[in-house]
Amino acid sequence: MDVASGGGRRPPRNSVAFWLLGLCNNFAYVVMLSAAKDILEKDAKHIEKPCREHVTTRECQMMSTGSVLLADIIPALLIKITAPMFIHRVPFGIRHSIVVLLQASSFLIVGISDSTALALFGVVLASFGSGLGEISYLALSSNYPSTVVASWSSGTGGAGLIGASAYALLTDSKLLAISPKHTMFIMLTLPALFSVSYWSILKIPHSVQRAHFLQPSTWLVTGDFIPADDMRREEVEEEEGLLGIREDRENSVDVTSRRRQTSTTLERVLPLLKFMIPLISVYLAEYYINQGLLELLEFDCSHGFSMSSESQYRWFQVTYQLGVFISRSSSNYVTIPTQYLKSLAVLQIFNAGFFTITAIYSFLPHILIAFLVILFEGLLGGASYVNTFRAVHKEIPADSREFSMGVVSISDTIGIVFAGFLAMPVHNRICSMPM
Repeated sequence: MDVASGGGRRPPRNSVAFWLLGLCNNFAYVVMLSAAKDILEKDAKHIEKPCREHVTTRECQMMSTGSVLLADIIPALLIKITAPMFIHRVPFGIRHSIVVLLQASSFLIVGISDSTALALFGVVLASFGSGLGEISYLALSSNYPSTVVASWSSGTGGAGLIGASAYALLTDSKLLAISPKHTMFIMLTLPALFSVSYWSILKIPHSVQRAHFLQPSTWLVTGDFIPADDMRREEVEEEEGLLGIREDRENSVDVTSRRRQTSTTLERVLPLLKFMIPLISVYLAEYYINQGLLELLEFDCSHGFSMSSESQYRWFQVTYQLGVFISRSSSNYVTIPTQYLKSLAVLQIFNAGFFTITAIYSFLPHILIAFLVILFEGLLGGASYVNTFRAVHKEIPADSREFSMGVVSISDTIGIVFAGFLAMPVHNRICSMPM
């Protein structure tokens, strides 16, 4: 392989860019889930009840936070299901601009809304943005070495930790005590960072078509442009970390022939089920816990660090995201083989059973134990995500990799949707039970 002049170690520019893209893309999604209780109550005065000396009754909302979860995930699922049919015709630059606009709109609408319905519409916009972003940036990663997948995964984990922590710190009555409304306005700084990450930090390879605002002919990827999936993987320029592209177009004949011989979509999806089913199971179990059960856990003042029930819920989310961040960021050091991915699903299902029993019988003696189990839950979820996409990137042939990454990215969304529908009836059933 040719090495660019001025040797030395490859700069981590693209890894940094993908980390930031993962961070920014998932940030709004995480913030909306952390704000779920505030969205359902939608009180501009931000009145927070103190902790209870004795928890003898259940304090349940009429609407479960699972409803916010569904508003935060169903639009993303719709995007992920339909986008593979046409999204390859839309340049990545245009996709990125749409994602940034949707994210900024979501923060603004949730911030200015005084009703739950309007706030949920803002959540829906955030979901559309994160769904389009995930399928786009994972597809974009096929133009780079596999290390950027780890960077993206770490960034998405960072979004969970930083997003949940930021919301908890800003709104906690014992800390900064900023209202949820103004907190959403502060979050508008993220779309700006999102834009810089793609347009200024990421080095776009020649294999990706660039869209120019004043040139409408570049707004769609035409048949004359050779996409990344049809590039030869061995032409990676190691110094820059980008896919190379042959100057001669003789290969275009081979590309056309290969496209004609492409198997049906179903035949391409079936081999991916070994990646998809465990990931669906993991996300179903963990989001059933997070949005159906954690809001039902409440510890009294002496056993809950004197935190209100709202604060307990927010810090539960932070703890979960900490686990996700740790496991997603350690994939370069600890790799789980494909055949063991199903074990993570089994362990997460056991966690779901544990928290179901805990929510019903409230037998945990201290909130610290809940934090530890939630941390373990996050570790399992993050490990499942990053190792699944790493396996797809390495095991799937280059000419199917972009398609496969897009299809497998639907798995977590499917699991979360199922979790939302499961969480609501279980929440209502447990709320009707005596302590």
